[in-house]
Amino acid sequence: MTTEAIFLSVIVPAYNEEPRLPGTLDQIATYLQAQSYTFEVIVVENGSTDATYQIAESYAARYPQFSVIKEEGRGKGLAVRTGMLAARGEYRFMCDADLSMPVEEIARFLPPHNDAAVVIGSREAEGAVRYNEPEHRHWGGRLVNLTIRLLALPGLHDTQCGFKSFSAQAAEDLFASQTLTGWSFDIEILFIARRRGYIIKEIGIPWYYYDNSHVSPVKDAFNMLIDIFKIWGNTLRGVYNHQ
Repeated sequence: MTTEAIFLSVIVPAYNEEPRLPGTLDQIATYLQAQSYTFEVIVVENGSTDATYQIAESYAARYPQFSVIKEEGRGKGLAVRTGMLAARGEYRFMCDADLSMPVEEIARFLPPHNDAAVVIGSREAEGAVRYNEPEHRHWGGRLVNLTIRLLALPGLHDTQCGFKSFSAQAAEDLFASQTLTGWSFDIEILFIARRRGYIIKEIGIPWYYYDNSHVSPVKDAFNMLIDIFKIWGNTLRGVYNHQ
């Protein structure tokens, strides 16, 4: 028996997302069911202490295109890696559980609108609009990005936005080489992509700030700096060289 080809896989990492997950999955389901292409939605729950896994299971029972993976380890990077490598889509889209970008924007990450191997949503690229974000969070984010540009990824203005698309070939290549499991994994993935010659397209998106983020600005910024040095250490040891 042959397995039907899938055009798009949507990977949703979910940690303690009980309040937000139903609304997000409802929007994703409604949007994708109206498209002409085949799709799957993979929710990767990792270490939640609430009903996140049970909610994801209920959607998997309701929709044949939905599935849930219970990843015992913690960390957004681990959840995304697990989903990307389990996915079967020709394109694989990473989607934050808060759906702070309107779901209709997914089309702009995919052919025929975009055919780059790596497409990243940006809150700073041309055309981007931020809604409801406090000034201190905005400028804190710009300081973090300046550090990332100086130390790892010059020219990319928003590496940490939670909406990114990868071709199947790029996803399987890059995420198989990922070593970071926390918040900084985006930096590592994009760093490896550049080293391996992938085209990275940054597109401005409308983005809505929600106050119940899991990000801890000071702690996560400090850990990010440590992780950037880990990335450079991995580079010097040849960890990112093609096998």
